Amino acid sequence: MTIPRIWRGIRMRDTEAGADPDSPVRALTLPAAWDDRAAAALAALAPGEGATSLARAAEAWIRPVASRARLAGEPALADRLHALLLERRAAPTAPLWAGILAQPGFVLNLASFHDGAHGFDAPAFAEAVATVATALRLNDPVAPSVAIGITDLDGLLARLGLEYDSPDARTVAACIAALLRAHADIAMAGDQPDLLSCLPDWPDPPAACPVPELAQAAAAARRRALQGAAHRASTAILAPGPADALLGAEAGGIAPAFSPVSPEGTLTRTALARLAQRGLSAEQALARHLDGHAILAPAGLAAHQAMHDAVRPYLHTMPPRPVPGALPAAPPRRRELPARRRGYTQKAAVGGHRIYLRTGEYADGSLGEVHVSLPREGAALRGMMESLAAAVSLGLQHGVPLADYVSAFTLTRFGPSGAVEGDPDVGHATSLLDYVFRNLAVSYLGGCAVPEGLAEPGPAPSPAPLLPMELPSQGRRRPGLRLVANA
Repeated sequence: MTIPRIWRGIRMRDTEAGADPDSPVRALTLPAAWDDRAAAALAALAPGEGATSLARAAEAWIRPVASRARLAGEPALADRLHALLLERRAAPTAPLWAGILAQPGFVLNLASFHDGAHGFDAPAFAEAVATVATALRLNDPVAPSVAIGITDLDGLLARLGLEYDSPDARTVAACIAALLRAHADIAMAGDQPDLLSCLPDWPDPPAACPVPELAQAAAAARRRALQGAAHRASTAILAPGPADALLGAEAGGIAPAFSPVSPEGTLTRTALARLAQRGLSAEQALARHLDGHAILAPAGLAAHQAMHDAVRPYLHTMPPRPVPGALPAAPPRRRELPARRRGYTQKAAVGGHRIYLRTGEYADGSLGEVHVSLPREGAALRGMMESLAAAVSLGLQHGVPLADYVSAFTLTRFGPSGAVEGDPDVGHATSLLDYVFRNLAVSYLGGCAVPEGLAEPGPAPSPAPLLPMELPSQGRRRPGLRLVANA
């Protein structure tokens, strides 16, 4: 497969990634500036399981569309589609990558259309909408539904210097949604309006907008779209997916950014843009945060609902209006352990069964890692304890208090159990788990000593059964002999 000229000269990197942690890892080639989230997204979107590159995977879905475009007199469509992907402005959703005709779509990254001079590059956005809409029409002229969506609205608003929860932000979003719908409808209608269904009228976009000429462009596009009066449903707010990650979007659709911190533990581009608009460096923001000021407080449910209401009149399909509980809490960030860490190794025996407990600590001495080794136990018990220790380590690194684990696992009762040898701080353990977390409580919870569980008394020994010849001859009836067949 020939790689299009537009990809030549682009600095690329080779990496390995899977669509998710449980998926097979693939060898991938993508632009060097694109992060690991984009690599995982490419692994999810590109068909097959072997090695691939972004350029080859894109050419696979663009080529059939480009062939139809040349017949329709649009030979430059392929180059425009490649350019939109390379510039991270637009990417198709999973069905188009896989060659599936059912419900294909595109996502446009609003943040990539930010223009330092004018705020938002409305002409480039309109051209991008027309390009992807034309591609969808040529891909399947009679498809009952397609979806052209937008993503990372909050990233654009941050670059424009607008707070997500503000009237100006909602006005900008409404104008962009109207511009999207109008140009999508115009391009989707093409030259075959008889194949399309009529849709009802939709309202005028806002008459004024903080972004210069955006409101005028939206109004003009709406007038053009309504002249034909024949078009099919085409615009939507889509659930975030691999296409959003491939484009580098930090907030899906029209939702606000839920955290100013990236998965790598750094400030997001959206957060840095908001600080830059306020004339603050990251150091100054940290100082104000430590002084009690809410510098980058995320927008709440009411703000998300207001944005939903502002955009809804201009798009064909919208998700349900956000309700309490729909906004995810900011995910806990993993606190990485230092490469060289301190801790201790404790050798002990519980009821005669040897156990090794090893810990890893952060620089401040707090616990961040636990390893348990049972050298003389069976594979099942060893594997269970090692897996549990790994899960506890991940929990500690994500902020779960050690005290919660101590409360959950001490006084658990299963064998081996009994007297503890080799550890002067613990005299008796009701199980190996009980011993581990009793030891950790003593070492890391300020000398806290958990009360020891006493050994449970065993069942009273039953008297030996009497033989029939020893039974009293009076007052008893000898039981008859019964045969039991095994089914």
